[in-house]
Amino acid sequence: MAYGKPWLSYEDQLEKLTDRGLLVTDRAKALEYLERIGYYRLSGYWFPFRERSGKLVLLDGQRRKPPNPKRVETVALDDFKPGATFEQAVLLYIFDKKLRLLAMDALERIEIALRVDISHSLGSLDAFAYLRAELFHESFSRRLDPKTGLTRHHSWLSKQAQLIARSKEEFVRHNKAKYGLPLAIWVSCEVWDFGAMSKLFAGMRVQEQDAIAAKYGVSDGRVFASWLRSLNYLRNLCAHHSRLWNRNIVDQPKLPSALEMPWVVPFEQDAHARARCFLLLRITRHVLQRVNPGSTCPARLREHLQSFPDLSHLGLGLTDLGAPQGWEGTW
Repeated sequence: MAYGKPWLSYEDQLEKLTDRGLLVTDRAKALEYLERIGYYRLSGYWFPFRERSGKLVLLDGQRRKPPNPKRVETVALDDFKPGATFEQAVLLYIFDKKLRLLAMDALERIEIALRVDISHSLGSLDAFAYLRAELFHESFSRRLDPKTGLTRHHSWLSKQAQLIARSKEEFVRHNKAKYGLPLAIWVSCEVWDFGAMSKLFAGMRVQEQDAIAAKYGVSDGRVFASWLRSLNYLRNLCAHHSRLWNRNIVDQPKLPSALEMPWVVPFEQDAHARARCFLLLRITRHVLQRVNPGSTCPARLREHLQSFPDLSHLGLGLTDLGAPQGWEGTW
């Protein structure tokens, strides 16, 4: 298939945007941002500024509007909404960047604490508990993947072996030289990334899962396992400088009972809020409170969220991030 989009100079890129109605108050500064950040990355932030229209769908082989208006989907048009500016897109980009940095700070603390929790729990059973399939849930240690013929436990062990092999840490070299392989779990846990940690937790037995989850005020370890999987997703977005703003989350975390955590009430009946990153930030805030009650990170996150740029004239706000009305009251 031939690729139809031509290469454009930075000046041509800016001209294309202004032709479509995006206002530029400082042309030199706009060109600087295009050169430094890039058109494609910034486009994720001005995309919500574009006009939208009802989409024609195929019914009975013909393109026409469906009889039920609720079934009409909207598509973004090329033209921008009145009042949309290049500078507002940059402000949204900067807001998102700072949000990622704050989230990463919180997630680092959570990751370190949970490494200790998991290694301490499994280490009490055996110094090399991660090798013993009988110490994990059968869905993790016995059920075979029909594509690979391996269990998730086998796949996890392969991942950990890779992490150990490529580690340049002195403690890894020291333990290999003095004790050889395998490494004790309280040593090997230090090379786990968030993904390896969350997958191992998901494979643990119910009693060990529940005991760790209870430390964080969550009675059901399977709910907490879904939280860790989602926080790993959030961590990967932040680490790869990906957009949090207006992002749709397909693999959503489970919600605990509202009796257990009243702050989940606004999310229970709101599919939009459950599919946005604010829920993951709220989970981060809950877990971090248990990890370090004196941390200023939650307050800094709240302050930053409250600094969201005023885009109300474009119909945009924190609700597009998934924040429910009155979120500050339960933060």
